[in-house]
Amino acid sequence: MTPEQAQIALTLGAVLFVFLGSGLWIALSLLGVGWVGLMVFSTVPVEKSLATSIWQASATWALAALPLFIWMGEILFRAGLSGILFRGIAPWIAWLPGRLMHVNVLGCGIFAAVCGSSAATVATIGRMSLPELQSRGYSRTLSVGSLAGSGTLGLLIPPSIIMIVYGVAADVSIVRLFLAGVLPGLMLIVLFMGYISLMAVFRSDSVPLERERLSLREKLARSRQLLPVVLLIVSVIGSIYLGIATATEAAAGGVIGALALATWTRTLNRTMFFDSLLSATRLSCMIFFILAGAAFLTTSLAYTGLPEALAGWIDSMALNPYVLIAALCVLYIVLGCFIEGISMIVLTATVVLPMVSQAGFDLIWFGIFVIVVVEMAQITPPLGFNLFVIQGLTGMSIFKVAAAALPFFLLLIAAAVLLTIFPEIATWLPSTMSRH
Repeated sequence: MTPEQAQIALTLGAVLFVFLGSGLWIALSLLGVGWVGLMVFSTVPVEKSLATSIWQASATWALAALPLFIWMGEILFRAGLSGILFRGIAPWIAWLPGRLMHVNVLGCGIFAAVCGSSAATVATIGRMSLPELQSRGYSRTLSVGSLAGSGTLGLLIPPSIIMIVYGVAADVSIVRLFLAGVLPGLMLIVLFMGYISLMAVFRSDSVPLERERLSLREKLARSRQLLPVVLLIVSVIGSIYLGIATATEAAAGGVIGALALATWTRTLNRTMFFDSLLSATRLSCMIFFILAGAAFLTTSLAYTGLPEALAGWIDSMALNPYVLIAALCVLYIVLGCFIEGISMIVLTATVVLPMVSQAGFDLIWFGIFVIVVVEMAQITPPLGFNLFVIQGLTGMSIFKVAAAALPFFLLLIAAAVLLTIFPEIATWLPSTMSRH
């Protein structure tokens, strides 16, 4: 990297810091830095570059799945899915150490498979599970911590909103990303449930005695409402994995299935329909706006030559690839203290992805790795989104919620380490399915 390029990088970094520190929207901050980069360090016409880059970023078929998956989650959120999940799962896990505490993990895992949003997963499952667990005498700390950790599954278990954003930013197959997230998601569920079981064994006061014993017929009766949800998950995810439908087509089918489920549960009405549609529209517009700003910034940086220079600089340092990954892990955890996950991805993609590719890492694997790290950021103060959601549900201070979530933060670190040592956890399924 030349001294001139280093000066450009420092200048643009300082401008971005000032914009974000002033409270300006992230999307506008990205657009502003791109504008400064082109105006000051380039002779390219700003207006033409702005129009072209935003059009190219938004006019992609892959992004059509995003608002549809968000709308599907909004419909199910308002259809009372959390109650169905709690009643359907609870009878089958009473034999496990920790008993109903596992509802947080399994409920979040199932809801993540039809939602894709971490905050929505925490809010939906938490509204049902936390009061129920507290009334039965379960440890409040473990209940809150398991919910905070398990809510992050909304980012990793497909269909995931952040996976779609990363797929567009990195120009990789979204279907392959969905496939890559399955085994890491199951691994996290096992890690979380294993920790809860150990806590129940070694701290018996955290889990009360359950006196209710149900026959097989009663268990099946309580779980019958869970069948349509399971069928919806299988049809949406299965159609993608089997090549029957693209991600966008599966998302459209998921919306139809969610509307049918809401009709079956008698929660669909005019108000619910328009509220879910407007909420999905607001969230989709926010994400598209951020992507547009990131696309313009990417174009601006390309004209300055900074991404290639940074990648070449990292290559010239001859760093061990795993040292690079460790440094990026720390970077994303620090960024997660100040900005949310989607913004982290689009903000860093231009600079980070060439470096990762230059180091020889598979971009599909890195997508899953970085999503696990972003999951850590969801439960990291002061701006961990899951912490704020749980604070609103419980009234606990943000630092008490963060302390309760600390063991699950450490489990996420363990998951990131396992992914690094055994990359096949993320790459085996997409490579196997692509051969068939």
